[in-house]
Amino acid sequence: MPSRSIGHRCCFCSKLRSFVGQCGSDAFITDGFNSWNKTERLALHVGDVNSFHNRALKKSEDLMRQERSIAVAFHKQTETEKNEHRIRLNASITACRFVLKNALPFRGHDESEMCISKGMFLETLSLIGECNRDIGKVILKKAPKNNQMVSPSIQKDIASCFANLVLKSIREEIGDDVFALLVDESSDVSKKEQMAVVLRYVDARGIVKERFFGIVHVTSTSSSILKSAIDTLFVEHGLSLKQLRGQGYDGASNMRGEFNGLKSLILNENSSAYYIHCFAHQLQLVVVAVANKHDGVENFFNMLSMVVNVVNASCKRKDMLRQSYKDRVQEAIGNCEIETGRGLHQELSLIRAGDTRWGSHYKTMASLFALFPNVIEVLQYVEEDGDNGFSRTQATGILSYLKTFDFVMYLHLMFHILQVTDLLSRALQKKDQDIVEAISLIRGTKQLLQTFRESGFDPLLKKMYSFCQANGIASLDMAECYKKNGRRRTNITNRHYYEFDIFNTVVDMQLQEFGNRFSEVGTELLKNIAAFSPCDSFSRFNVSDLLELSKFYPYDFDCMEVIALEKELNMYYVIVRQDERFADLSGIAELARLMVDTKKHKTYPLVYRLLKLALVLQVATATVERCFSAMKIVKTDLRNKIGDQFLNVALICTIEKEALLDVTSDDVVSQFQKMKTRRTQL
Repeated sequence: MPSRSIGHRCCFCSKLRSFVGQCGSDAFITDGFNSWNKTERLALHVGDVNSFHNRALKKSEDLMRQERSIAVAFHKQTETEKNEHRIRLNASITACRFVLKNALPFRGHDESEMCISKGMFLETLSLIGECNRDIGKVILKKAPKNNQMVSPSIQKDIASCFANLVLKSIREEIGDDVFALLVDESSDVSKKEQMAVVLRYVDARGIVKERFFGIVHVTSTSSSILKSAIDTLFVEHGLSLKQLRGQGYDGASNMRGEFNGLKSLILNENSSAYYIHCFAHQLQLVVVAVANKHDGVENFFNMLSMVVNVVNASCKRKDMLRQSYKDRVQEAIGNCEIETGRGLHQELSLIRAGDTRWGSHYKTMASLFALFPNVIEVLQYVEEDGDNGFSRTQATGILSYLKTFDFVMYLHLMFHILQVTDLLSRALQKKDQDIVEAISLIRGTKQLLQTFRESGFDPLLKKMYSFCQANGIASLDMAECYKKNGRRRTNITNRHYYEFDIFNTVVDMQLQEFGNRFSEVGTELLKNIAAFSPCDSFSRFNVSDLLELSKFYPYDFDCMEVIALEKELNMYYVIVRQDERFADLSGIAELARLMVDTKKHKTYPLVYRLLKLALVLQVATATVERCFSAMKIVKTDLRNKIGDQFLNVALICTIEKEALLDVTSDDVVSQFQKMKTRRTQL
């Protein structure tokens, strides 16, 4: 065998020398070329179109092409065989697209011939064949054994083609323009730390987009390792940190550290990559801080969690709760106390609050309001017929607390506070939320809380009395002296205690935390951005503030462009105020889209450039958190051995469904053929 290889090599070398002898001089392979300082010698060697050099170059290029390669020459196929191969490949691409879009596992537990269910990919492919006879004739069992296009490696190659084309479309949308970076890390089901990367940018139509760009396995969550992973990802896709104009994280120390955090490492390379702490995370910390600092609020949330745990502890108790609510609704309908209609009075259950989203406590309290009599009924059952002494004692303690006026006070107070902040919380979850609108919502929320602080106690007290009367809870006379633990305090009335010691204290703590947590809302950068707002016929427009804003971005505006920007801003303000199409805009996101639609982004390019810089600043990291939710669907307990590379591919296609659907099968075929040498050339 070795002698045969040596013989082939000698034969190839002799043919190469013969080829060189026919096509030109052998100076480059034998004697060497030593006249590099005489560039004209190279031009003389190249010659005209039919020279020996160009003929040799043409033959070399032909040799490097897949369809002209030696490997393909050994497997010559007819046009019929190629058409059948194309049908098989397109069918596999269609099946792969369906599986990726729906975050389904490709392979089954058993894919043998005797198995009834062979996995989603093969079953989908089989269904395609059943629905189309022309496809069914050439796929799976009816295809050549070595050319069925269903092996795991083929499946992964096709999935990689989809992911690469999706990332290519995102990369083309960004181009050389600016963008913002959103990063967060979380562990997957196999306890591997994963870092998700999302890019926020403004596309050619003036639409703000937040697109998932990949997930990277990191061995540690230190800022240096995260920075290195981001650098590698950027280099791989031709992005530069110089394009970065914003960065947003959840506020962890390794992210926002002033000296060694990821924020600081990026700012050292690009001072225009301004960091903004996730507004949704800050809003959550406002409620958490109050719950930790005020004993009454902390005790209320602990008891609320205990109520949910006891009532939902078993299927029997949950069924009892549902049946009790159903009977109460039917009785109310029979007495004509409530209206009936489509979608009204659906089956309810006591909602469990989330561990990381304090806004979810709002839904828990809302369900408790609707189910309070039924919850009391279940707790009374547990108190009398509980499984053990501990559960009965626990139910007794909860019942005694739920029948106190303090519980009614904290329930109504915290429910109203979370109701006020719920609109802001939901608004911060939007992908396209611009920072000007978010700041406006934050200020509006603070104003509502301040109004509630000044004149909200009496209306709240009326609701509390109504609740107590409806549920048999003893009300208190606000003029009487306040009693605590059975002891009379003659110098404090009930009203003084509940209004000043509880109501005013808790609301003041909320307002103080709002000011502390959202301190960057008052920074010069965000104040200047607010001058772009088109609301109320551009009433907040200010040329001086916008010129100050341009100074925050020295990479985007030089001295001459700042002078030109001032002229553009003055003319822009006059024109858009007179244009009826710009009269009823609600935010800078709509302003950017309308500028593109009306071609004003070309008339005022510097104004539009400054507007885009304001739009790429992110509000929240909700998009990154949705990526982790998708990761829990893709990588499950039964699919916990999925590799990091394929996990990234599957997540890109699952999260960016719209981009996945825009990828054509012809593009996938072309990408698939270029990945490696294929036996069949299409």
